[in-house]
Amino acid sequence: MPAQHAAAAPASGRPGADPLPPRRFELLGAPFDGAATLGWPGSRYAPERIRAALGWMLQRREDGRIYCLDHGTTHPFPDDLLTDGGDVHTVAHDLAATLDAAADGVRGAVRAGRIPVLLGGDDSLLYPAARGLAEAADGTVAVIHLDAHLDLLDRNEQQGTHSHSSGMRRAAELPNLDIASSIQLASRHFNFPSSLRFREERGLRNIPATAIHERGVDDVVDEVIAHVSGADRVLLAFDIDAVDPAHAPGAGAHEPGGLTSFQAVRLVQRLAPHVHAMVLTEVNPLTDLRDQTANLAAYLVAHLVVHGAAAAGAAAGEDD
Repeated sequence: MPAQHAAAAPASGRPGADPLPPRRFELLGAPFDGAATLGWPGSRYAPERIRAALGWMLQRREDGRIYCLDHGTTHPFPDDLLTDGGDVHTVAHDLAATLDAAADGVRGAVRAGRIPVLLGGDDSLLYPAARGLAEAADGTVAVIHLDAHLDLLDRNEQQGTHSHSSGMRRAAELPNLDIASSIQLASRHFNFPSSLRFREERGLRNIPATAIHERGVDDVVDEVIAHVSGADRVLLAFDIDAVDPAHAPGAGAHEPGGLTSFQAVRLVQRLAPHVHAMVLTEVNPLTDLRDQTANLAAYLVAHLVVHGAAAAGAAAGEDD
């Protein structure tokens, strides 16, 4: 494949190269769906199912490496490349306490030199993931937000201010969140007119699912990488309903016309070297079909780790 579209990862090594040590990742669970005010609850059960699927697929590690058939390359996978930090402290009746604990978990992982991967749970967790990353160090943060919905609701009577419909809106209020360098992907169908006004006022870029289908994943990813490059750190926020329900039936809402599983994996493969934290939300085992969606979510995490072990610019074949 052309170099500019190759997934960033060290393959068998480059003669004479002195590769940097791989980045390290930490799984954190957040089994909480108390802010799922629309759609179906049940995402509190997702971290366990995603972890089970991930454990199965990572059996392919051998002698500290793993082989990616997608690109015909082997990749370093030492024992400490991905560790499990357990679940953050969730309080079923207390949204604020749970969001604080999730932010603490993300912040702690970053300060320990690891890339946190927060497994939800509902999409209210986008906000504490952004907050934890933003508070962990100086500099600005951009969000790459994959979601069928915009999550820009300010407040309403039924959902309040911090539900799964407001995560991106609350994140945008963080003092070092660079909203103009952030971008939303795979949105579709209908949303609040006030969300459009907010996007236009704040300069928040949006590429709907229709444009991804028409333009192709690689063309869109090229734009995304350039768009977020102005920020110091990047959060990848992936609501599983960005994927079409034919490929991800276990979600909090079904919105036809979404990404295919191939497109979702491809996006993560190419974005992985540019990402400093990930939050993966709204996988719902109660609506899933034989763990199909949990399995896809686990593969998204696996590809983030394998293809993100080398930071952007540190390995052969990477995006510039």
